[in-house]
Amino acid sequence: MVALVTGGGRGIGQGIALRLAKEGYTVAAVARSADQLAETVKLAAGPMLAVVCDVANPASVSAMAREVKEKLGPVDLLVNNAGIGDPFGKFWELDPEEWWHCQEVNLRGPMLCCREVLPSMVARRTGCIINVVSGAGNQAFPDMSSYVVSKTALVRFSEQLALELASDTIGVFPIRPGLVRTAMVEAALPRLPLIQKMFDDGLENNVDVVADLVLKLASGAANRLSGRLFSVGDNVDEIVRRADEIRKNDDRLLRACT
Repeated sequence: MVALVTGGGRGIGQGIALRLAKEGYTVAAVARSADQLAETVKLAAGPMLAVVCDVANPASVSAMAREVKEKLGPVDLLVNNAGIGDPFGKFWELDPEEWWHCQEVNLRGPMLCCREVLPSMVARRTGCIINVVSGAGNQAFPDMSSYVVSKTALVRFSEQLALELASDTIGVFPIRPGLVRTAMVEAALPRLPLIQKMFDDGLENNVDVVADLVLKLASGAANRLSGRLFSVGDNVDEIVRRADEIRKNDDRLLRACT
């Protein structure tokens, strides 16, 4: 089984990549920093390929996908984890180019990666895509307009893919990892007191529980609920048991008031 993990050089992506390698996946870890990727490969307990790539750049993503396919074979599991949080501040005070760059990394990046791996998944009638989103994909937060918009769009994009695939053999899942102390989170702390309050309230998670969720969803156990949002701490087996009810009520999907 081949797994491709973006943002695999540090933080959540690194943790997921290392866990997948430990569990028997052949992993392609993707990031912009060769140094960070080298550290991930050094820590890996199983086969791992490091590929430098800017997920916001179509040519870079295409070259990365070709390298992964040539060296490892078709991708069975894609984890779109690469992302950025900034710029932070009042929308009207932000540089519009920086604001849009967040969309390019957090939304365009996953879109480009999905576009590369989906044709093979569809042809083989198997595969899984995990899009790492955020609680910011379900509600607005002050001074985080670009991040909130990008993650909300990624949730809906996941729903759209699942709808178009209409497959019980290919799962697409947006997941919420909760609050994990990553470099991105640390950089945001001085600007976003809300995050410090969440730490103070004991809401911090570790990357192991995120990897647990990825592995559970990648197993195909929840494919009847493809497109639905899952969060760390969810009892996936219990949620799957209620799949008919969830599908009937359109639960775990973005919905607007009517």
